[in-house]
Amino acid sequence: MAAAAPPPPPTPTPDPNPLLIPSTTIAPPHTLFARIRLATVADVPHIHKLIHQMAVFERLTHLFTATQHSLATTLFPSKPFSSFTVFLLEVSHLPLPTHHNPTSSDFTPIHKTINLTNPISDPDETGFIGDAEGVIVAGFVLFFPNYSTFMGKPGLYIEDLFVREPYRRVGLGKMLLAAVAGAAVRLGYGRVEWCVLDWNVNAIRFYESMGAEVLQDWRLCRLTGDKLDAYGKFCLFLRELLIKISTRDELEDDVTVAATVSEDTWASLERIKRHLASGSSDNNLLQGPLLERFETVWLSLLC
Repeated sequence: MAAAAPPPPPTPTPDPNPLLIPSTTIAPPHTLFARIRLATVADVPHIHKLIHQMAVFERLTHLFTATQHSLATTLFPSKPFSSFTVFLLEVSHLPLPTHHNPTSSDFTPIHKTINLTNPISDPDETGFIGDAEGVIVAGFVLFFPNYSTFMGKPGLYIEDLFVREPYRRVGLGKMLLAAVAGAAVRLGYGRVEWCVLDWNVNAIRFYESMGAEVLQDWRLCRLTGDKLDAYGKFCLFLRELLIKISTRDELEDDVTVAATVSEDTWASLERIKRHLASGSSDNNLLQGPLLERFETVWLSLLC
């Protein structure tokens, strides 16, 4: 019997096609653990720094006057969701605790795991170290109840929502907004509202993509600072003045007021008195020259 022919030599492995090799090597994903929890007064130093960073981003640092003391005394006197409420966004490269003991009775924290292509570089990390190992504060949202008379339901108004720059564009802003929307639904509220700067096109597109309606026909009105103080004092003065004119003699006993009020203003005050007594709906009585006379009297009494 003839000997078996030797096996053929192995076929050499062909050189890889360079056209099929990706130009860059994809790094393994990096895991970021995120948690939203209720803030407490102990978080005020972080909240204060977050608000300042937001003012820098919005180019409004000239309006930033908040202090840690003012935030601590005004944000946390009431039970969460009944007044001002702050959700704090925390991140870590380690799994975060399921519960946050100081606030667990009022709100169950929301968790999310995010796989990132590249690690996050946070130059301000040391200034935002949280209350547990590896925890970094990355953002916040502040909201409070309002009311819709048309719906006959309360709602939630978002005063501020902010995510620090290194942690943007990975879904954390949406996570904060969803947490507020979830709270509104859980409470049986009718809507969630907030404002956005008209130049912040990225934010507007983001809000519209999630189904929010940007109301073009509405304008935000604000009375604040010296103008609020002046108008408030004028209204208080006017109220006290109208009470006093029940008889002219009572007002004339006040030498300062009597020396300031002209005969024309006396006549105007009498018209206001009759107007209020009659329950008239003629609001024009409180406008124009008559209002200017009151302002003149009020300014002279304050100076």
